[in-house]
Parts: sequence; C-alpha cells; structure tokens
Amino acid sequence: MPRRGSIFPDPRRAPAAAPLAIGGRLTAATLADAYTQGIFPWYDNDDDPILWWSPDPRAVFLPGAMHISKRLARRLRRNEFQFTADKVFGQVIEACAAPRPYSDGTWITPNMQRAYIELHQQGRARSIEAWQAGKLAGGLYGVAAGNYFSAESMFTKATDAGKAALAHLVNQIAPGKYALIDCQVPNPHLASLGAIEMPRAEFLNLIAQP
Repeated sequence: MPRRGSIFPDPRRAPAAAPLAIGGRLTAATLADAYTQGIFPWYDNDDDPILWWSPDPRAVFLPGAMHISKRLARRLRRNEFQFTADKVFGQVIEACAAPRPYSDGTWITPNMQRAYIELHQQGRARSIEAWQAGKLAGGLYGVAAGNYFSAESMFTKATDAGKAALAHLVNQIAPGKYALIDCQVPNPHLASLGAIEMPRAEFLNLIAQP
C-alpha cells in the first residue's frame, strides 16, 4: 500500500523496468515522499517530464559488504584519504553533475541539484567526501530515508577516491546505522564491488521497518 497522504501510487505494483509515475514537481517535499517509499526520480533534462522509478530488482549493498580491491585496501591502510560527511554537499553534487569522459550529458539537472540541496538543508540529503592533500578528491551524495541510505551518484578526481568514499559509507558508516545502501539499478560494476540484487518486494518490506 502507498504511504498515507502520498502523491505516488503503490510501488509494489510498478512495472519492473518502466516508470512508476510521470510528471509532478521536483521539490524537497516530493523527494522526501518518494524516498520514504523506495521511489526515486531519473530523467534526462529539465524540459522532460519527471520520471519516477521503483525497479525490480534493486541493487543494494548490505552494511560492511563492499568488496575492497587490493589496491584500494593499500590506499586505505596508508590513510591516503580523509573522510568527512556533509561538509561540502553543494560541491559534491556539482562534481557528480559534471560531464564524464564517456558521456556529454548528465541526468543531474540544475532543477534536480536545487531540489537535493534543499533536501540537504533539511538534513535528509547527505554527502560523503574523500579528501587528499587537503583537496576534494572524490565523494558521493544520496538520501537518508529512515533505515536505509539511497546512494545517488559518485564522482572521483583522484584514483580510487570515489570508491574510497563509497567504501567508507558501506563498511564504516552503514553498520549499525542503515539496514542497507540502495544503489537502485543493478549493473556489472556494482556487482563487482559487492552489490547484490534484491527483489523489490523484499526491499520494500525491509525499508518499511522502523
């Protein structure tokens, strides 16, 4: 059943690989409503209707279960990175929105950035930063929604910095704090890092627990 007072239909009845809903306004209140139910926005640009998703299955990390490569493990042992949380959220989401070498565009549109920054100001959108020699080297942002964290996007400016931030979240912060880290859509890269595929029904049951 959808959450009482929600604008969204029941995510349990959503198509497995198509949007649950289309349209609406991208506001902090709408985002909070969505993430509470395991729903997230994903669309191409601000001229397009907003697409809301609840795919089946979900890609998730269980707390403490990220695979650490030997190279990254060495960097972490040498304390090459220093980690902070929520120190420069705006810089993190801006870096995540920057074009990647393999793509000219970004789905993190200006309107989306503004909505997540507003959500951050309410204490619901969070960032993890990895610093190297005093400079922002990598990081990620996402939404803390009850007992789970939805990781939205990651960036890296120095080798392994983004993965180091993710490892800090999954293996250091998540245990005892979150039931899981949601990465939304499964792909081979996430699987190589230790993410598993969780049926949507199981995912929704888990995030509904206190």
